[in-house]
Amino acid sequence: MLKELLYQAVDWIAMVHEKITRLNDHFEGTLSDKELHFLVIGLLGLLLIFAIHPIFRHLARTDHVMVISWIYVFTLILVLTFAIEIGQRLTKTGDMEFADIVFGIGGFIVMFAVFAVIRFAAIRIARLIRQSRAARAGGKHSPGAAAIRA
Repeated sequence: MLKELLYQAVDWIAMVHEKITRLNDHFEGTLSDKELHFLVIGLLGLLLIFAIHPIFRHLARTDHVMVISWIYVFTLILVLTFAIEIGQRLTKTGDMEFADIVFGIGGFIVMFAVFAVIRFAAIRIARLIRQSRAARAGGKHSPGAAAIRA
């Protein structure tokens, strides 16, 4: 599934690139490939800021900072896996394989899922311990608790 998703993303990017290039040629544009990249990536980045900033603000306000961290790290992992494969191709230190990218990203997702389960369990256990202590301190089992509250 991840492999298909990445292939679809690459195909979509190639299609958009081809359409922009054809538009530039159709209107007898004199923009070079570098200038087109400058304009398109600049605009795309700005549009992403406008779209993502409100989402991150909401996540921060609702105490979901871990989600923000995950999105950031996932983005870095995506870039790093592509960079490693491109680097292997350029330096001839390994084979550039799309499967390596898929497995690398899959490894992050699986390890994060394990971390998330452990974190969830630890938070639940800590909450139960705090509730148990609060109940005991509330006077149910301690004769001196009423005097402390007064």
